[in-house]
Amino acid sequence: MTRPLQTQIDTNALRHNLTVIRAQAPNSKLMAVVKANAYGHHIPTVLPALAAADALAVASLDEALQCRQLGWNKPILLLEGVFESKELGECAAQQIGMVIHHQQQIDWLCQQPIRVPLFVKLNNGMNRLGFQPDAYHRAIAALRAHPLLSDITQISHFADADLADGIEQPMRLIQQHFSQHAYPVSLANSAAIFRHPVSHRDWIRPGIALYGATPFADIPATDLGLKPVMHVTSRLIAIQSIAAGQAVGYGHTWVAERPTRVGIVACGYADGYPRHAPSGTPILVDQQRTNTLGRVSMDMLCVNLNHLPHANVGSSVTLWGGNLSVDEVAQSAGTIGYELLCARTPRPSNILPEACQT
Repeated sequence: MTRPLQTQIDTNALRHNLTVIRAQAPNSKLMAVVKANAYGHHIPTVLPALAAADALAVASLDEALQCRQLGWNKPILLLEGVFESKELGECAAQQIGMVIHHQQQIDWLCQQPIRVPLFVKLNNGMNRLGFQPDAYHRAIAALRAHPLLSDITQISHFADADLADGIEQPMRLIQQHFSQHAYPVSLANSAAIFRHPVSHRDWIRPGIALYGATPFADIPATDLGLKPVMHVTSRLIAIQSIAAGQAVGYGHTWVAERPTRVGIVACGYADGYPRHAPSGTPILVDQQRTNTLGRVSMDMLCVNLNHLPHANVGSSVTLWGGNLSVDEVAQSAGTIGYELLCARTPRPSNILPEACQT
């Protein structure tokens, strides 16, 4: 018998989220971000549900080629551009666009001009990727000098789009410099899509919101109209009844103050559940809310069953999904939903592509 841990991907929820996001920016084209194996959701599983998107964005050429092999024939963008000049030929053959963010990429293009869409990136203060303003205009001029490199979009990325005033200063810089060129513009990530309509422009780039998690610390995904796409479930595989003063798990980090029924769940950090999740992290047993106890181990974790007298071996457990958002679990563990979704490992015994009922 297989281990009871399962990851189910609700493709109907993904389609719903795409519709909700598009309604936020109806005059913009939508580029669905599927980097990191679609935020851990498995590119082959989610791609059919993203058919209504206008383009995809990925982090590597391997991901782009995978999408092409799966039948995606609309635009694809490499968010970090190419890493080596030898990748340019494949980009041209498969018509895969690329972000241009440093001079060496321009040098490679000028040595072997190819006709692909180029998104030239302005560093607006995040200081991760992109040209500083003076270098940005020189980059545009260098690309424009080559007839084959004229398919240009201007792009930038916000560090603080989740904050109410998080894009004010970057937008002043962006407007000052983007206005000097008559090219399309792409700015808005998930947070900006919902919080800053001024950023929508020609292309929006939703990522985390597509998968039903929130880009905000203060707004749950349900308040944005989003539905969870990933549902991670398991079962109780043992029950322990311990006395007051007895401990649970490695390091004896949790000690019972009274007699306690402890459920043992087939899920641990080898499955992508955060090892640093403390006692008290929310979890569902038979759809009833309870909490974890003690330290998460490689294959198992423990839960409190004192108020769930009917729970027994075989009872269902929801790690996240449905009525327990990944964001709530992540917050309890001192991280963000993005990390938990991306950290899900291939180990769960079944990854189910079919749409589930939620």
